[in-house]
Amino acid sequence: MGQEITPPSGGSDDIQSVDLKAALEERYLAYALSTIMHRALPDARDGMKPVHRRIVHAMNDMGLKSNSSFKKCAKIVGEVMGNFHPHGDQAIYDALVRLAQDFAVRYPLVNGQGNFGNVDGDNPAAMRYTESKMTEVAELLLEGINEDAVDFRQTYDEENEEPTVLPGAFPNLLANGSSGIAVGMATSIPPHNAAELCDAALHLIKFRNAGIEKLVEFVQGPDLPTGGTIIEDKETIINAYKTGRGGFRVRAKWEKEETGRGGYQIIVTEIPYQVQKSRLIEKIAELLIAKKLPLLDDIQDESAEDIRIVLVPKNRSVDPEILMESMFKLTELESRISLNMNVLSQGKVPKVLSLREVLLEWVDHRRDVLQRRSRHRLAAIIRRLEILGGLLVAYLNIDEVIKIIREEDHPKAVMMERFSLTDLQAESILNMRLRSLRKLEEFEIRKEFDALEAEKAEIEELLGSEEKQWQAVAWQIRDVKKTYGKDTELGARRTDFGKVVEIDDSAIYEAMIEKEPITVVLSQKGWVRAMKGHMSDYSSLAFKDGDKLKLAFSAYTTDKILIITTGGKAYTLGADKFPGGRGHGEPLRIMVDMDNDQDVLTAFVHQPERKLLLASNIGNGFIVKETDLVANTRKGKQVMNVKMPDEAQLCVEVRGDYLAVVGKNRKMLIFPIEQLPEMARGKGVRLQRYKDGGVADIRCFLMEEGLTWEDSAGRSYTRMKDELMEWMGDRAQAGRMVPKGFPRSGKFSG
Repeated sequence: MGQEITPPSGGSDDIQSVDLKAALEERYLAYALSTIMHRALPDARDGMKPVHRRIVHAMNDMGLKSNSSFKKCAKIVGEVMGNFHPHGDQAIYDALVRLAQDFAVRYPLVNGQGNFGNVDGDNPAAMRYTESKMTEVAELLLEGINEDAVDFRQTYDEENEEPTVLPGAFPNLLANGSSGIAVGMATSIPPHNAAELCDAALHLIKFRNAGIEKLVEFVQGPDLPTGGTIIEDKETIINAYKTGRGGFRVRAKWEKEETGRGGYQIIVTEIPYQVQKSRLIEKIAELLIAKKLPLLDDIQDESAEDIRIVLVPKNRSVDPEILMESMFKLTELESRISLNMNVLSQGKVPKVLSLREVLLEWVDHRRDVLQRRSRHRLAAIIRRLEILGGLLVAYLNIDEVIKIIREEDHPKAVMMERFSLTDLQAESILNMRLRSLRKLEEFEIRKEFDALEAEKAEIEELLGSEEKQWQAVAWQIRDVKKTYGKDTELGARRTDFGKVVEIDDSAIYEAMIEKEPITVVLSQKGWVRAMKGHMSDYSSLAFKDGDKLKLAFSAYTTDKILIITTGGKAYTLGADKFPGGRGHGEPLRIMVDMDNDQDVLTAFVHQPERKLLLASNIGNGFIVKETDLVANTRKGKQVMNVKMPDEAQLCVEVRGDYLAVVGKNRKMLIFPIEQLPEMARGKGVRLQRYKDGGVADIRCFLMEEGLTWEDSAGRSYTRMKDELMEWMGDRAQAGRMVPKGFPRSGKFSG
């Protein structure tokens, strides 16, 4: 059992002891760096990840220009995998397909022929069926690649070379966007409008320190392939571009289409970016079946080439704005596009860059490419001028040159010594064809020599002047802007900007509930339920033993119900949340956080425009707006401050201009309502003075119509102003004994 297990023989030299933690750290770091640098993050200069760069480069090598014929994608994928990309064919094909999808990429780099998938999320055909070639945008990215514009490195098998970055004459990073997940970091850049990016870049060339606020005047926000409407305010957009992190809410575009007889339907013509249409419709249908979209009757997909989703409202009275707001809240007709401009700065350092920094990386790269191409062209001109100089010497001494070639064993060395020629010049003379000896050819050489001298001077001037270099870069950018301007089919802005229509959440909430009549029933012991329909006779209602009806009132499922307790608290519940009428309902204390020592004072349907008078048993009171009673949580809202044993006793609707208050001592006082303060919360002020006892009842009334009360037999009595003079006074007076015929209960209603 305790025997030591020895490794197989082979000598102790074969075994190396390595610390596991250090080994794992080293290997995982190598993997992380590889993922970040060579797979997931795009280069800030050309906006491409290695796989995309290799695809475009391979297509260029194959001669698949935009004006050439198509080639099978399988051939392109094989070329990429065999020469440049050490990963699987499916990964390469998936990347190639995305570059061809006009609903995924704003300015496609690949022109695809065949089934390349669609906005419904259907898969493309296999690579053996599809064909492709480059677009003009891809050609722009490659412009000058054979003119030493960029560095090349060895491929994975060291048999070929591949570019480390493309010349990138097109602002690809922001124009087409990028997304990827590396190790410990991710990138997410939505597509933008190329013409706007060119305008911002041209401004940066003139004013290198321009602020984001100024650049956002040019780059207003993303321009998504699938259109839609961005509903972020300018401040949020500026902040996102300033920090390189943020997001944009995008909504589907819709329009109202009349169907006759006052009816209508809503047509969705554009959906948010990266939302699969089939999945979107599927989810809406699921919500419809689950009755979570009560305003919607049906959804139909009538899309062909263009998107056309038909939303049929429940009935013609449904407000289209409210219907769409509810759809935006519950479905992917509104989605959030994230912005995280985490890119490889200078192709080396992963960094989150601002809009300004990203554009500067691109224009600086364009200047670097210009310098490299100019130096490459200059070297070619100098070489050609050297050759032409030698040819001119040959023409001036043609007879002697022919004689040397005919008679000398080593004519090259003799010519070099005789005419002071370089090796290249002598070689060029020896390689000259006999037909080139005619007189006309000498004239052509002189003409070419002069033209190249002039071009050489121009390039040297360009390389010697930073200002001229920036002018040349600006000219190139203007050329791109002209090709992809907003007046062109491809360059026209697709995503517009809008504001959220301000619709009260409660309006959406109410609209989303089917409006049905109910009767809210509350028992003395605090059990609540909602009976279907509006009841006029409550005698048939059954209660638990020892319990009876406290109050009942008619409402609709779309109403808000306010509940006031004796502790001065207000609670709010949606009428649709009450349990059904079967059984005895549920205790109200389960639905809201009511204290055990408190009871329900009253409950009623919320009417936002009303004001209420709250009074405590000791005769304090104040006026409160009903909107101030609405509570958004189970805990409710403390409105009237009362301390045990005092409690809130009355809640009366404020109407008219006078207030009549009756004490338990059967004294009545009438005073103007304006003497009462209006507060959102408080203890209140004294309504009537008592030696002992408290308030019995209160009624607000219009003096012109008089004060009315009903006795226990249901007979109504009204006293006009002249008859009420002896009870009129100021707030907090004691009042006088109630008039003859006033109910013995001390209340205005028997």
